[in-house]
Amino acid sequence: MAKQIIESEISVIVYDDSKVSQIKAPMFDAVYWRGRATSSGQQGGRGSVLFVRHEERDWAIRHYYRGGMIGKLLTDQFFWTGQDDTRSFREWHLLQALQRDGLPAPAPVAARYQRSGLLYTADLITEKLPDVESLASRFLEQRVNTDNWHATGACIAEFHARGFCHADLNAWNIQLDQSGKTWVLDWDRGRRLQPGKWQQANLERLQRSVAKIGAQHNVQLDAAGWEALLAGYAGQSDL
Repeated sequence: MAKQIIESEISVIVYDDSKVSQIKAPMFDAVYWRGRATSSGQQGGRGSVLFVRHEERDWAIRHYYRGGMIGKLLTDQFFWTGQDDTRSFREWHLLQALQRDGLPAPAPVAARYQRSGLLYTADLITEKLPDVESLASRFLEQRVNTDNWHATGACIAEFHARGFCHADLNAWNIQLDQSGKTWVLDWDRGRRLQPGKWQQANLERLQRSVAKIGAQHNVQLDAAGWEALLAGYAGQSDL
């Protein structure tokens, strides 16, 4: 993979030229893809994603939005603190690191920011994961078996062993494919850290997420399932 940078008066783009031969600023916008083979949906926990096909590859295009109270004032604008601190560039570079370590996360294609004075907006293109469902969706339909829980724990342990901390590890950002392999999406604000309390906090955050989703739909997280996840995390093979 070779990193390339494109700069213009209104935007800066970083992309991987092994994933796309050429990238243009309009390709980050939904209007560009009108009339082409596209679909919209949600792959992960936050916000809508545009799915498109380009150069025989399936992409997921995401625009960054703010959450919380400030999101009501600055819906999709962030304060400028430097190019390498932009949400899109940080996630793109983190995904590159995940790819180098062979971890199950989406492959980054391109990232863009558009700056206006002290504010900027951001977008990210990744390769779409084929035939995946969120852990949340399968849990609500009671289609998460002990093997799935175990594989999820083992997957999280892989990221933690290499120091990758997910900022919002929840049941929507964990995806299962048809073979049972587990993937983790939405690495916005993720970081690489030394071992510490954050690893246990990650697991507790996921447990709260599953319990909350279940409580909203009257589906209970059974103890055996969570124990299987912890066994997978600990590297145990017995179920």
